[in-house]
Amino acid sequence: MAPPLIQMKDIALTFGGTPLLTSVELSVSAGERVCLIGRNGSGKSTLLKIAAGLIEPDRGERFVQPGATIRYLPQEPDFSGMATTLAYVEAGLGPGDDHYQAHFLLEQLGLTGDEDPNSLSGGEARRTALARVLAPSPDILLLDEPTNHLDLTTIEWLESELNSRRSALVLISHDRRFLSNLSRSTVWLDRGQARRIERGFSAFEEWRDEVLAEEERDQHKLDRKIVAEEHWLRYGVSGRRKRNVKRLSNLHALRDQRRDYRGAVGQANLAAASSENSGKLVVEAIGIAKSFGERAIVSDFSIRIQRGDRVGIVGPNGAGKTTLISILTGAAEPDSGKIRFGANIEMATLDQHRESLDPKSTLSEALTGGRGDHVMVGDKPKHVVSYMKDFLFTQEQARTPLEVLSGGERGRLMLARALAKPSNLLVLDEPTNDLDLDTLDVLEDMLGDYTGTVLLISHDRDFLDRVVTSVIAPDGQGRWIEYAGGYSDMLTQRGADLQREAPKAALAKDTKEPKQQASAAPKRRLSFNDKHALDTLPKTMAKLQAEIAKHQKQLHDPALYARDRNAFDAASAALVAAQTKLHEAEERWLELEILREDIENG
Repeated sequence: MAPPLIQMKDIALTFGGTPLLTSVELSVSAGERVCLIGRNGSGKSTLLKIAAGLIEPDRGERFVQPGATIRYLPQEPDFSGMATTLAYVEAGLGPGDDHYQAHFLLEQLGLTGDEDPNSLSGGEARRTALARVLAPSPDILLLDEPTNHLDLTTIEWLESELNSRRSALVLISHDRRFLSNLSRSTVWLDRGQARRIERGFSAFEEWRDEVLAEEERDQHKLDRKIVAEEHWLRYGVSGRRKRNVKRLSNLHALRDQRRDYRGAVGQANLAAASSENSGKLVVEAIGIAKSFGERAIVSDFSIRIQRGDRVGIVGPNGAGKTTLISILTGAAEPDSGKIRFGANIEMATLDQHRESLDPKSTLSEALTGGRGDHVMVGDKPKHVVSYMKDFLFTQEQARTPLEVLSGGERGRLMLARALAKPSNLLVLDEPTNDLDLDTLDVLEDMLGDYTGTVLLISHDRDFLDRVVTSVIAPDGQGRWIEYAGGYSDMLTQRGADLQREAPKAALAKDTKEPKQQASAAPKRRLSFNDKHALDTLPKTMAKLQAEIAKHQKQLHDPALYARDRNAFDAASAALVAAQTKLHEAEERWLELEILREDIENG
């Protein structure tokens, strides 16, 4: 076997009380493909930073083969001091590296290299960071959640790119399909220790279950042995002092072993608060269309969604997924066509954007709305600590500010808030973001048992295959097509992958008229006013809807016109004015929402 390029022995690290890492070992040889698996908070990212030389452990050794090159992809890259994306990528090159690779990879990832790093969306930042670590063709790639913020087509491009390279890989990801296709070895980080099998992620879950079952049997045997020894201590002590002292010492050792045992973290208890069933028909769209300027977002699309359907919406960032789901749920109006909603629909929504959470508020306040110490789950109160434990939070975290929560913890919090609301229609936008694999399993089971209807946007291929009954995918020029089955079934029926947008630089090279190229409008960014409008327009629309309802109720009085003509005229004028303002607010909100999707999702 080839000598390791990087080797870590007896790595230990403690933050506060419970050790995060205890005697962990990790070695990676040339060409190896290792996936690092573990619960949120188990220390995966920390171990990767130790491997990259960014964190010093409390104890242990780190050895890197002389001359070996390592590149580390963090979850949140630091662009400070960089004028352009090209400058950021080139800063990661070594003295002998080819600078052409920086240009080439940025182009492949749909960037020109001239973008301001401080104004990048999440998707653009991730693609820029990927170009930086890939450009030098290092001996070892340490990748922490490389698929975060990427759409399906870019994930598949990255998968193909990594498969074609000779670099050794250490991967952290929540994307099962990505891990299964790339990994050849699996390191499971669990309760501070690392276990390894020389098989890829596809074999991990079965192996993990076997390990935990064996561990549970061993603990059961230990408990029985302690009971037997305690019975001897009470009733069977003989006169032989030396033998008794040794046996009593062994009993103390068994008790210490049982006390120090760190059991596996339990499963999250995800359950959606149920409401009465909706009608058989949930949503029917007939020939709907939506455009912004000359750009068609949705064109002549029809669908009939019935109770119990689980519909996934996929496509490249900027294709209009959020717009389509907004129209299908009544949050936005189509330019043409008809939308019909069924009876008795109660909707709960999970938005992928977590900026709505006040970072200074506590976990308890976010769940209770700052009122009391109970959460309304459906129509029943539940103590906030008990509800927190269902989503794997501890009692001590009740007063934890949201700003210190990890990405996975914030994801579980958003799920907890959404699932507390009674519903028969769940609308989920990227529900798998930052969730660990165990929580993903529970989420999939919950959706399988959910008696209502599910609409979701996701870039997780395995999640789509396990959950949805049909997939809606774009076919260009605003056309959307529904396919029966999951993501893999959709690919089979299409006969082709989803197409990625042509890289901007490639488009510029293909343009024959340089004057038109030079005068092309720069990419828009959300201004402060735009962001403020996005935050405030929903509240404005809600107030206008309440005002409209008040005027309509007043005008429903058949005697008002005869009794008080002036009041009738005033109410009619106010109703028209409020309806006009609502229409303008909805149009402005929808325009900004489309712009946000194009910019923030890259």
